[in-house]
Amino acid sequence: MTITTVRGVRDILPEEMVVWHALEQSARQIFTAYGYREIRTPLFEKTELFARAVGATSDIVEKEMYTFSDRGGDSLSLRPEGTASVVRSFIENNLHRSLPWAVYYMGPMFRYERPQKGRYRQFHQMGCELFGAEGPLADAEMMAMILRLLRTLQIDDSLTLEINSLGCGTCRAPYREGLFAFLQARQEQLCDNCRQRLQRNPLRILDCKNEGCRAIARQAPAMKDALCVGCADHFSGLQALLDGMGLPYTVNPLMVRGLDYYTRTAFEVTTTALGAQNAVAAGGRYDGLVAEMGGQAVPAIGFAMGMERLALLLEGKRAGKSGQVGNYLVAVGDAATRQALLLAEEWRAAGVPLQMDWLGGSLKAQLRRADRAAASQVLILAERELAERAVLVKDMRDGGQRLLPWEEVAAVLGALR
Repeated sequence: MTITTVRGVRDILPEEMVVWHALEQSARQIFTAYGYREIRTPLFEKTELFARAVGATSDIVEKEMYTFSDRGGDSLSLRPEGTASVVRSFIENNLHRSLPWAVYYMGPMFRYERPQKGRYRQFHQMGCELFGAEGPLADAEMMAMILRLLRTLQIDDSLTLEINSLGCGTCRAPYREGLFAFLQARQEQLCDNCRQRLQRNPLRILDCKNEGCRAIARQAPAMKDALCVGCADHFSGLQALLDGMGLPYTVNPLMVRGLDYYTRTAFEVTTTALGAQNAVAAGGRYDGLVAEMGGQAVPAIGFAMGMERLALLLEGKRAGKSGQVGNYLVAVGDAATRQALLLAEEWRAAGVPLQMDWLGGSLKAQLRRADRAAASQVLILAERELAERAVLVKDMRDGGQRLLPWEEVAAVLGALR
C-alpha cells in the first residue's frame, strides 16, 4: 500500500519553490533594511511556554496544539506560533541588556485545524519582533514595513490595514466587566463556543465568526471608548503617524486577535483576493508578556505573515517565471562524457551555473530534456567538439549556434549571468 502525506500537510515541489524563494528573499531584504536580524528557534518547546504565553484558555492551546510526552515524561508541543519562542529566547539569553532588540524569523508552525485553501496543519510563518520600543512610532513603522514588503511582492491590490487598541491592564479590567454584563444578558443568543468563552474570556466573543454572535458584538461596548488616558494617547498618536505617512487604515473595534497576550495596538492586513481566509499579516503589542513569563518588564511589538497565503497571491503574479536552467551541458559518447564532467566542475568553480544531463543517450534525447528543463542555452560536447577542444553553444530561444573554445566559456557565459 502506498504511503501518502498526513491529512493537512503537503509537499512544496521544486516548481513552487521559485515563488517561495522570491518571497523569502524579498522579506529578508526588507526586514534587514529596517534593522531586523534573523533568529531560529526550536520547532518544539515545553507545553507550559505556550500555555503561559498564548493563554491556557485560548483555542490554540485547548484545541489546536500538537502535544506529546517525551521519554523523560516532559510535556512538549510543536510550536503553533513564533512569538512565544522568541520571547523565551529573549529572556533566557538576557537580551534585555541589548535593547532595542529586533529580530525576524521564518519557518514551519503546527496547528490541528480544518484544512482548507491556504491553511494547513503544518504551515509556514514569517514575522518580526521588536523589544524595547514603547511609543506608537514603532507600531507605525512596523505597519509601513509590512505594506512595503507587500508592494515589493506586487500584491498590493485589494489590501486593507485594520487597527484597534486593546487597552492595558488598567483600562481592560473595567471594560471586561462591562462587556461581560452586556453579553451575559444575551447569552442565550450566543453560539455554544461563545457561551463557554463568556466565563473565561468574554473579549474572544468579539472575534467569533458566527453571524449571530457578530451581530451581538457589533452592539457591544467598544474597547476604544473605554481606553485610559495613556492608551488613548498611544492610539491617537498611532493614527496621526499613519496619517502623516499617507497610509490608509480602518479602525476595527471588533478586532481582538486570537492570542491572549496582546495589549494596546492590534492590527491586521487583509485582502479580498483569498476569499474567507483574508488576513495576510497580523500582529500587535505585547508589553506585559516578557514580565509575565519571568523576564524584566520590556515593551514589545510583533507580527506574523502566513507564507502559504502569500505564495498563493504570488503565483499569479509570477506566471511564466519558473525556475529556468541557464546553461545545460550535454555530452555524446563515453570520452565526451568523461571530459564534460571535468569541464563542468571547472566552469562552475569559475562562477558559471551549469546543469549536466544526467541520463545521457542520443543528442536528440538530451536536447528534449534540456527543452523540458527550460534551459536558455545548451552546451554540446560531441566527438568533433572534443577534438577541437570547444563546445557548441545552442541558443534555445532563437536556435542560433556558435563554437566556443573551452578556455573562453567561463568568461563569456559568466558575463551573461
